[in-house]
Amino acid sequence: MSSRHGDAGDVRRLDASMTLITEFYRRPLDPGYALTAERRAAGLMPPRRRSGVASLVALGLVLGLGTTAAAIALRQPVGQASEARRVLESQITARGDEAAALQSEAVTLSDEISKLQAEVLGSSDDSLRAAMSAGAVEAGSAPVSGPGLRIVLSDAPSTGADTTGRSDQRVLDTDLQVLVNGLWAAGAEAIAINGERLTSMTAIRSAGSAVLVDLVPLSSPYTVEAIGDSVAIQTELARSSTGQLLATLRASYEIGVDTSSVRRLSLPGVGLTALRYAAVPADAQALKSSGAPATVTVSPRASGVAGSAGRAGGNGQ
Repeated sequence: MSSRHGDAGDVRRLDASMTLITEFYRRPLDPGYALTAERRAAGLMPPRRRSGVASLVALGLVLGLGTTAAAIALRQPVGQASEARRVLESQITARGDEAAALQSEAVTLSDEISKLQAEVLGSSDDSLRAAMSAGAVEAGSAPVSGPGLRIVLSDAPSTGADTTGRSDQRVLDTDLQVLVNGLWAAGAEAIAINGERLTSMTAIRSAGSAVLVDLVPLSSPYTVEAIGDSVAIQTELARSSTGQLLATLRASYEIGVDTSSVRRLSLPGVGLTALRYAAVPADAQALKSSGAPATVTVSPRASGVAGSAGRAGGNGQ
């Protein structure tokens, strides 16, 4: 037998590879702790003093109180943070009240301006007064009432555990944009969404799940009211791509589309519009020498509402 086979009498233990685990189970107490315990049992260790025990108890109490105070401090808001929050909430409330007061003042001043214009014109020039009234309706600065069409768009009902609903099952800003442009093209004279009057400079945009109409957040359901011949408007909508969009929203995305004719609608005005640019029309320059009056007609139907993000698989104008 060669030397590499080893001594036949040297038998290797079966648990030789588990020495660390075996030693841990055989002697779970550290040798230093075991020696101290043996010395204490033999009476070789000095007895504990009351002062030492009292110090340990005091140290434990201090640590416990410190931990409790830290936990309470973490759970309660900091005084400065709560004060800053209170100040911000008061400022938001004050600014909201100030904005509401300014809006009310603007409406009052707009009414005064309209009365002064009527007093200045009097009954001397009925055609001019009629033109100004028509222009105020088209510009959206004056309230208007009359028969029209009401279309209510509402988000699809959420089903199951998903309470938020899919984004394509909500009414998007592009849906309202296409609908508004279709109503202008169908002959609507004035339009409002949830009581917000639309003009040629109105922007319809989205901010998260909310739809903004001139920075005013709106939520579902969206009530679109258009003043005009309801029968003619409905007919034109059905023939146009807007009618196809409404049918797609109802059939494919389960979005509620409710259309009804109303005998009398009342839409508010937006007050006077701040003009940023003005120019003399070309026909006025040509007619200036002849002395004939030049008539300029500005209609909100001439300007569409730009889209932002189209619906997946839909018509995103």
